[in-house]
Amino acid sequence: MRKLTKTKYPTSFLLISSAIFSLGLSASALADEQVVSQSPTSFSLGTLKELSNQTALLSTMKQLQEKSINNVSLTSSNKRQNAQSDNKTRVERLKAKQNAALEQSLSTINKVALQKNSNIHHSFSIYNAYSQLIEDFDEDGFYQTFSVTFDADVLTEHVNNQAIVYADLYLSKNGGPWIHYFTTDNFSIYGESTDDEYEVYTTLNQGYFPAEYDVLIDLYEPGFEEIVATFSSNDSNNLYALPLESSDYDPDYVVVVEHSTSHGHGGSNSIWGLLTLMLLTLARKK
Repeated sequence: MRKLTKTKYPTSFLLISSAIFSLGLSASALADEQVVSQSPTSFSLGTLKELSNQTALLSTMKQLQEKSINNVSLTSSNKRQNAQSDNKTRVERLKAKQNAALEQSLSTINKVALQKNSNIHHSFSIYNAYSQLIEDFDEDGFYQTFSVTFDADVLTEHVNNQAIVYADLYLSKNGGPWIHYFTTDNFSIYGESTDDEYEVYTTLNQGYFPAEYDVLIDLYEPGFEEIVATFSSNDSNNLYALPLESSDYDPDYVVVVEHSTSHGHGGSNSIWGLLTLMLLTLARKK
């Protein structure tokens, strides 16, 4: 019958083992902390679909992203196109719009009259909306760049069925709260025409964990805080469970060839290698 023996390791061996374990935990915690501390940001550009050029829009967004990474100041036009979200929920933004409306210089009576007049002569709807998944550099099935296209309609009592509107766009991660990510410029819509579809291209820059996201669109008339039409993943599967992630989770891989005979490399690999050799040496001395 074999006798079990207890192996005793030198104190220095145990200290180094503890140091390696602590170093691994610290590196992991630091990485997690950096990811969590990132505020969600994105770059979006919107235009009428008939005027959109995907190649040009994607190129412009890449330029905006590079300027942001390199801390280059954005022009006023770039800031409007960038339109980084304030990360407020839909409920928070609706409340803010209501508070802003109360602070306007129009009297309560005149404002009610204007709203009543608007409701009588305009009826809005979003006929349809759909999304397109565009860029996934690491090919893991989650996309950092996507587009949302929607067709807003207006019906009026006038012969010329035309109105000026704008839209707020939101994302919801795995059924969570709706978080604002873009507000369009004002644009014109014409009756029930399909020629006035509006398209928004978006690149998620940072802070969006790989997950399934739903999209919601709120339509407004400029000057009024009430939503005149809304459309979301509840209305169409085309806006439901989009597999998205920000660019910090979607690296554009570059193949690096390392030669075993090279002696000029440093960094974390060298540290781990040195600690491993020290452990092996102490174990053999025993």
